[in-house]
Amino acid sequence: MTRQAVAAPYDPAGVRVLVAGLGVSGRAAAEVLAAHGADVVTVDARAEDADVSDAEGASLDGVGLVVVSPGWRPDHPLLVRAERAGVPVWGEVELAWRMRVPRDHGDGAGTPAPWLAVTGTNGKTTTVEMLASILAAAGLDAPAVGNVGDPVVRAATDPAHDVLAVELSSFQLHFTRSVSVLAGAVLNIAPDHLDWHGSLDAYAAAKGRIYERAQVACVYNASDARTERLVREADVEEGARAVGFTLGAPGPGQLGLVEDVLVDRAFHLPFDDPARHASAAELGTLDDLAHLAGPGGTVAPHVVADALAAAALARAVGVPARAVREGLRAFRPGGHRIETVATVDGVGYVDDSKATNAHAAAASLAAFAPGTVVWVAGGLAKGATFDELVELRADRLRGVVLIGVDATPLADALGRHAPDIPVVRVDPGDTGAVMTRAVAAARTLARPGDTVLLAPASASMDQFRSYAERGELFAGAARALAPADGGSAGEGSVA
Repeated sequence: MTRQAVAAPYDPAGVRVLVAGLGVSGRAAAEVLAAHGADVVTVDARAEDADVSDAEGASLDGVGLVVVSPGWRPDHPLLVRAERAGVPVWGEVELAWRMRVPRDHGDGAGTPAPWLAVTGTNGKTTTVEMLASILAAAGLDAPAVGNVGDPVVRAATDPAHDVLAVELSSFQLHFTRSVSVLAGAVLNIAPDHLDWHGSLDAYAAAKGRIYERAQVACVYNASDARTERLVREADVEEGARAVGFTLGAPGPGQLGLVEDVLVDRAFHLPFDDPARHASAAELGTLDDLAHLAGPGGTVAPHVVADALAAAALARAVGVPARAVREGLRAFRPGGHRIETVATVDGVGYVDDSKATNAHAAAASLAAFAPGTVVWVAGGLAKGATFDELVELRADRLRGVVLIGVDATPLADALGRHAPDIPVVRVDPGDTGAVMTRAVAAARTLARPGDTVLLAPASASMDQFRSYAERGELFAGAARALAPADGGSAGEGSVA
C-alpha cells in the first residue's frame, strides 16, 4: 500500500508534558521540551530527582502530552489512564520526529535532516555504526543515534546534522505514530522480548512500524520471510521501493554478493533507466571487511549481511559507491561483539557478550569451524527456549560451560540435541567469581586452535549489571590466564 506522509510539527511551548521515565532518553526529552517552553513534570519511582515517584497515581490534570521512555509497557496503569483520557502518549522517538528542526546549511538548508533507520532482533548497532561510517566517508554530518549514541530528540533538534542514522528498538517503535523515514531496514526477526510484547507477531509488528510512511526504500532481509512480509504490509509513501539484501547473487532491486564482491542492483541507475536490469554497481569486496574477520580469518556471514543493509540505506540517500567502500574500511565495531580479547596456548578467547538471545548466539557460533568452539552461555532467558539454537549449531561445539542463575533451559536443550558434548555448569552461588570459574572450566575443554566463545544467548541481569560488565569480566579472566604459564595474550576486535 502507499500513502502520502503527513508532516506534523509540534510546538510544546506552554504545554504541560508528563515525562514517564528518567533514563537516558527520558532525561533528553525533558531537557529538550523544557528548552522549548514546555511545563515538564517527570515521573520515575527510581530517580531521586523526579518530580513524582508514584507513577500509577500520577495526576493527569492539565497534561497535554505523555512522553514515555522505552521499556515502559503499554499496559502500565499511567499510560492506560492517559489513553482513556484522550491524552496522547508518544515515545521519545515520536517526539523527536515532531520536533525536528530545519538544517542550517548546504543543499538541505531549510528542511529537516532525513532519517535512515535500522531495527531487527540482532545486528542493529553494527549496522547503524557501519551506516554512520559510510555517510561520514561521503562527507556528511550523520551521527549514529537512538538506541546507540545520543537520544534521537537531541539530534533531531540540532540543525548541524545532514542525515541521522537511527537505531530503533521494538520498544521505541511501538510508541511511534507519524515517523516517516527516508529509508528503513529490518535486519531479521527472531523471538525476543516476548514478555513485553506478548507474542512474536506483536513483536514483529512493532519492528515493522519502521516501514510505515517510508519515503524512498524499505530494506529487508531476503532470507527472512518475516521481514519481506512486513514490507508488503507496510503503508508507505508513494514511490517507496522494496530493496532486499542477500548473501547470494542479487536479483533486480537487491544488494548482494557475487563471489567476493558486494553488488548493488537497486540504486545503481535511475529507476526508469531501461539498462538497470542488465547492470550493477560494485560497492566493495570482502577484503574491505577483512579487519572484521574472526580468529580464523573469515568474515562472519551476519557481518556481511549487516554491511549490505548499511550500504542499501546509504545508497537510498544518494551516497556514491566509493563512500560505501571507504566507510566499510574505516568502520571499527564497539566492544563485546565477537571481540578477540586473548590468545592463550593457541586458544582464542572471544567476547560476544552482546549476543543476548538465541538468534544472535546462532550467528556468532556460525562464524567458527565445526567442532572448534567451547561455548560459554547462559543467563536470564526471558522465557526463551534454545532447542532450535542447539540443534542448528551443535556441530560447532567442542564443549559448553553454562553460567547463569537458571541454566536449566540451555542444559535441557543440550541434553536433547547435543548429548555427546561435554557440559560444565558453573555454580551460580558465588556471583563475583562466576566468570573466572567459567573461563577456567572452558580452558580445560579447549584444544590448540579452538575458540572459547562467550555468546550467552541470554540477558545478563541475573549475575551482572550489564552485558558490557559480563564481557569485561570474561576478557579480564581470559587475559589473566597468560601470566600463570607464560602463554600469550593479546587484543583485537572483529565485528
